[in-house]
Amino acid sequence: MKKETLYVAFSTQKGGVGKTTFTVLVASYLYYLKGYNVAVVDCDYPQHSISAMRKRDAEQVNGDEYYKQLAFHQFKTLGKKAYPVLCSSPDEAIKTADEFLASAGMDYDVVFFDLPGTVNSEGVINSLSGVDYIFTPITADRVVLESSLSFAVAIHKLLVKSEACRLKGLHLFWNMVDGREKTYLYTLYEQTIGELELPLMKVFIPDTKRFKKELDAQRKTVFRSTLFPADKRLVKGSNMEELITEIAYLIKL
Repeated sequence: MKKETLYVAFSTQKGGVGKTTFTVLVASYLYYLKGYNVAVVDCDYPQHSISAMRKRDAEQVNGDEYYKQLAFHQFKTLGKKAYPVLCSSPDEAIKTADEFLASAGMDYDVVFFDLPGTVNSEGVINSLSGVDYIFTPITADRVVLESSLSFAVAIHKLLVKSEACRLKGLHLFWNMVDGREKTYLYTLYEQTIGELELPLMKVFIPDTKRFKKELDAQRKTVFRSTLFPADKRLVKGSNMEELITEIAYLIKL
């Protein structure tokens, strides 16, 4: 009997706050470093950002001897290939994952979903109702925050509290935090989040350019990649390990 696979989505109503980046970073960390079997369903239609990233990663590895050796060593150590990235549309996301798992020759621990940055896209709400957990990155920009909280309140009311839905919880976490700024402004925002009875994670992610760093011929340290875990030197100070630990605890992984 196959084990139950967790369905997890990084989702928000506002683009540009990091949902695709976090999907890749968390999936790669759990798969390449912690040994969990994961898959990613890229339903960020039409750009399919993660699928495009996988293609760029593969081209970089095939054309660079350093990365080729790194990939070979990783495969030899892990004994398994890169995790699958499946393309889908938002309305077909759950079906795509279900069909993949039914035909897979192995058990999967987590399937991550990267959905479009707006709930107005066809099928997004339906797909969100079919996942187990949603993690929503938020920033202290007032426009972004108001949009994100509006999204979170609606999802919490419509889906989390509905016994008919699979969704067990939605959790917010701060992203792009300027270390000099997380003071009184954040206290005010967190009071509002508390009044709305929305769960806010303890770990926050600092504002740093490393989150945009992909495989590059000139730079041999890796951060955001579908083929490798983030380099330990770059992970230090990013709070990513702490974030993933808290996510794993919340989803009971």
